[in-house]
Amino acid sequence: MEIAAGILGTGTALPGKVITNHDLEKLVDTSDQWITERTGIKERRQAAPEETTSLLSAEASRKALAMAGLEPQDLDLIICSTISPDMPLPSTAAFIQTQLGAHPCCSFDLAAACSGFLFGATVAEQYIKTQKAKYALVIGAELLSRYVDYHDRATCVIFGDGVAAAVFGPVEPPSGILASEMHTNGAFADHLYIPAGGARKPASCETVTARDHYIKMRGNELFKVAVRSMEDVSRRVLEQANVCPDQLALFIPHQANQRITNAVRDRLGIGAEKVYSNISRTGNTSSASIPICLDECVRSGRIKKGDLILMSAFGAGVTWGGLLVRW
Repeated sequence: MEIAAGILGTGTALPGKVITNHDLEKLVDTSDQWITERTGIKERRQAAPEETTSLLSAEASRKALAMAGLEPQDLDLIICSTISPDMPLPSTAAFIQTQLGAHPCCSFDLAAACSGFLFGATVAEQYIKTQKAKYALVIGAELLSRYVDYHDRATCVIFGDGVAAAVFGPVEPPSGILASEMHTNGAFADHLYIPAGGARKPASCETVTARDHYIKMRGNELFKVAVRSMEDVSRRVLEQANVCPDQLALFIPHQANQRITNAVRDRLGIGAEKVYSNISRTGNTSSASIPICLDECVRSGRIKKGDLILMSAFGAGVTWGGLLVRW
């Protein structure tokens, strides 16, 4: 009998501190109107100094496990998708495994930026379908406020902190993941990156002075590539499953920019009532954005058994991907 992988539970952990557009007006040359018109963002969360990626990940994971009716000891695989790990070594997934009290199991980090949760989901699917794992925990976790340059109004208004997790496990068809596709094109790597802090450009007095440890972005160029890529991968995933856009119950895009969401929605011909967006409240939380939206939809009853859910993302790398799930 063919094994399908589906989502059994979701959970979110958001920092308590809210940074509004009016707060940013006091830090950088910007305005609430400017930010709202260009991004759709009104506020975002900011983690406190004592809140770490692994700490918030463990909190979100416990909620996801509780929804799934599982214990940490049931996990066979933990994947933490993050570009803001606790530290370069060891993996944040190792800290999460210990904080959850899960038994020693395959645990690792995955770096695919905003597409990371979808990349992690496809990896978990393969583990489950090949019976290398029964239950897998996939976490999208970002504390991007640690990498935001508050001298750069183009980037500091966009990014926020947040974590969400999903438990994957075997489900009976026709439920589960129906189709997926992931891509990376490093030719656009310099469109969104952090220059220093790695082996290529280790931390030094010079890199700190040059503010090279903060996010750098070429927004106008990224916008065009993002819309085109998300539209294309969404169509390809739908075609793989022989599903038409009007059959979808919900489209959950990465929350990068409301204008990107609207453009992709219009190109795909998906009604606005079927598109979920929370960017006004959370900003861009990179790999956490799709699972945060997913958890909100599950807990509010927006998603029901049998619903077809399309997820699509685009991020640094550049990476992009699509995932179609029947709930």
